Amino acid sequence: MKTEELLRGVKISMVKNYRDADIEHICFDSRECREGSLFVALKGSVSDGHNYIDKVLSAGAAVVVCEHFDFDETLYKDTTVILTYDSHFALGAIASNFYSNPSQDLKLTGITGTNGKTTTVTLLYRLFTKMGYKCGLLSTIVNYINEREVPSTHTTPDQITINRLLREMADEGCEYCFMEVSSHSIDQKRVAGLKFEGGIFSNITHDHLDYHKTFSEYIKCKKSFFDNLPSESFALTNIDDKNGEIMIQNTRAKSYRYSCSSPADFNCRIIEKGLDGMLVNIDGSEVWTRFIGVHNAYNLLAVYACARLLGASKEETLLEISALSSVSGRLEYIKGGDNLTAVIDYAHTPDALENVLKTLRDCADDAPIVTVFGCGGNRDKSKRPEMAAISAKYSDKVIVTSDNPRFEEPEDIINDIRAGFSREDLRKTLFITDRREAIRSAVITALPGSIILVAGKGHENYQEIKGIKHHFDDKEILAEVLTTEK
Repeated sequence: MKTEELLRGVKISMVKNYRDADIEHICFDSRECREGSLFVALKGSVSDGHNYIDKVLSAGAAVVVCEHFDFDETLYKDTTVILTYDSHFALGAIASNFYSNPSQDLKLTGITGTNGKTTTVTLLYRLFTKMGYKCGLLSTIVNYINEREVPSTHTTPDQITINRLLREMADEGCEYCFMEVSSHSIDQKRVAGLKFEGGIFSNITHDHLDYHKTFSEYIKCKKSFFDNLPSESFALTNIDDKNGEIMIQNTRAKSYRYSCSSPADFNCRIIEKGLDGMLVNIDGSEVWTRFIGVHNAYNLLAVYACARLLGASKEETLLEISALSSVSGRLEYIKGGDNLTAVIDYAHTPDALENVLKTLRDCADDAPIVTVFGCGGNRDKSKRPEMAAISAKYSDKVIVTSDNPRFEEPEDIINDIRAGFSREDLRKTLFITDRREAIRSAVITALPGSIILVAGKGHENYQEIKGIKHHFDDKEILAEVLTTEK
């Protein structure tokens, strides 16, 4: 593709040595640069691509897009240098152009929010697949191109990967794509250049403050996704969240609201509930679902509302919703001896943990609840004592353990959590750093009929320690211990 075509939509402040070259490769990692590449220098939180411009010039880059440079361009007269105001935004536009604007060939829906993103996009993907459509999925757990699985490494991939996957989806006949949109990806312009058919807001609670620094900046970041939606798209927001209306204040998109407690365009009410599912009234019709909990009522309502806004009929949507099952690592159940029920959930924020525990407490009658959880390292520390207080409030016994310590010492994280327990809470709390041993202890000491919640990692099959991912699967360990110990 010609340089001029690739730069369409990029805000340019200066050009040096311009040539309308043929570009067959684009990259932002200097190690991938080769003869004739277009390289975009990105300033990240860990490294700055501008520090590697000399390296990509030596590798023979045909075009360099950057925000500033301090090299002698006369030494590289064959390289076009494009100065832009925002390299992250430029990469989004360039990647979209390079792959022939694939988002325009799909009905792309993005969902953002603290909790519920993975469940909602996965259920939308399953719903529309069951309806007979070819679909794509971009999620935390896995990506799908129709029925072909593609491993997932980030909640939202980088600009080049997103557009490459969307192009593959479009070329393989997909009509819809459902995509998680994280706050990091919004801030880093990973969704720049994409055309969205619609956007969904689920909720927002304290999370990622290690990155955004303040809650107001976190809200502002999420809101910017809706601010940038085009007028022909839809913006669907949860108005039961106090920031739901804020999200759509300045959007040009057609706004719609959903709620489980207030009049809205789309409503849901829980009629009956148990550990095996719940009966809900969605849009005036009763539907039995295999999900439990108020948070899942919101997820299902968002799925229903989105499907209707994308043109699906009410009857078919409700019929298929009744057949949907839970997403990997989200309130997954394993039964064991002594009438034990083990539950695996990804809950790793205070709000998510409270939602899950309230749901289990609400559905479990008088069954004792044992909660095993930890907190990730090198992430928002303020939530650690909050999660301690929440776990103690709803549990009969708590075991604090290691999650993904990353580059922190597990004991330091556990001590931060410990600060959130009262003296009375500590009487029913154990601290076991080894996560396997913590899970085993929960099972072998649980009273008959107990519910054991193992929270925080959900679908993850690893523990990240000092930069290395070691195989670790909560579900595998629970299944093994329940078989051998009970």
